[in-house]
Amino acid sequence: MAEIRRPETMARITTPELAKAFIDEQIALLREQIGDNKVLLALSGGVDSSVVAAMLIKAVGKQLVCVHVNHGLLRKGEPEQVIKVFRDEMDANLIYVDAVDRFLDKLEGITDPEQKRKIIGNEFIEVFAEEARKLDGIKFLGQGTIWPDILESEAGIKAHHNAGGLPEELNFELVEPVRILFKDEVRVVGKELGLPDNMVYRQPFPGPGLGVRCPGAITRDRLEAVRESDAILREEFARNGLEGKVWQYFTVVPDFKSTGVKDGKRTFDWPCIIRAINTTDVMEVTVEHLSDELIDHLVQRIISEVPGINRVLFDYTPKPPATVEYE
Repeated sequence: MAEIRRPETMARITTPELAKAFIDEQIALLREQIGDNKVLLALSGGVDSSVVAAMLIKAVGKQLVCVHVNHGLLRKGEPEQVIKVFRDEMDANLIYVDAVDRFLDKLEGITDPEQKRKIIGNEFIEVFAEEARKLDGIKFLGQGTIWPDILESEAGIKAHHNAGGLPEELNFELVEPVRILFKDEVRVVGKELGLPDNMVYRQPFPGPGLGVRCPGAITRDRLEAVRESDAILREEFARNGLEGKVWQYFTVVPDFKSTGVKDGKRTFDWPCIIRAINTTDVMEVTVEHLSDELIDHLVQRIISEVPGINRVLFDYTPKPPATVEYE
């Protein structure tokens, strides 16, 4: 099958009318491609996979089997939210897989960012293959690949679990209905599909999850520091009216320590880096400047509530030269 490319003449999807035309076209293509077979979809709960799920439900209904894998690299409360929204509210055919130990054991001691991404991506595929073997009639693998994933992989900037890397012996045919869209277009399409705003406009989350925000070899304690600091950041952004206004915001806990003081005693703990950014197409990114009061409050909460953190830093670097994520 010829590789699908974004046509150079394709108009940017910015209106409900353009989104509807794209959806109608894709649904016809999906029905033609899938036929009477079943589709297995990795449902992270992020914007891309949620839009793909909604489109597939509209196209082939119960032929879609959603699999939510908890790899231990999700944000705080995320697995519970995915189950609530998709299984309880949308009545999706959802399988929940607890694979936390499986992923973290394989990642133990791995420091190279590309190796980490490949381990996470390959393990995802293995989990799907195992789930597929338990089901009858699975022929397709649905993926939330978008156009920037393809461009960055081709440019050698970083590997994406959604862009290539599938083992040859895997007998799934790919279904990628939003492959040629930029992130802003995916949101317009999601809105037209009737997905709730808190899903369509939620900030994007990388496929390898918090694994790319825990640079160096992932340890469970440092991973928890990322998860807890991220939860505080999200809570404070919501409280200060920044949720939905800032494109992406997160914390990173790097693998080095510095000297500090707590209760009159020396500490030797990690720094926590805050990143808050805006973009439309992910190719160029600007930094969101927070108020001094909010930064002071975030510093106080993170250093007092998150074990192992004794410094809070703010990343002012745009893209380029930096990328969105640290790995």
